[in-house]
Amino acid sequence: MSATQLLTNSLVNFINIYLLLLIVRILLSWFQTAGWAQQAMSFLSPITDPYLNIFRSFIPPLGGIDLSPILAIFSLQIISGLLTSV
Repeated sequence: MSATQLLTNSLVNFINIYLLLLIVRILLSWFQTAGWAQQAMSFLSPITDPYLNIFRSFIPPLGGIDLSPILAIFSLQIISGLLTSV
């Protein structure tokens, strides 16, 4: 395995793990009143919010619904697909 393949596979794996963290964080946002969800959110928010804030600057919440995670996840999937095809 070449260094380029190793780097590409590592980046794809990192993106997949980050996508999982984003999805868990989004799902936990539905359970804000549960104590166990708050503990997990306090761990995940510093990891995921800087990335989500990039998209929140383009798409503000509409009627209390935050659509920025959809664009954030879609962007990561495109990047992952491009890296996989290389």
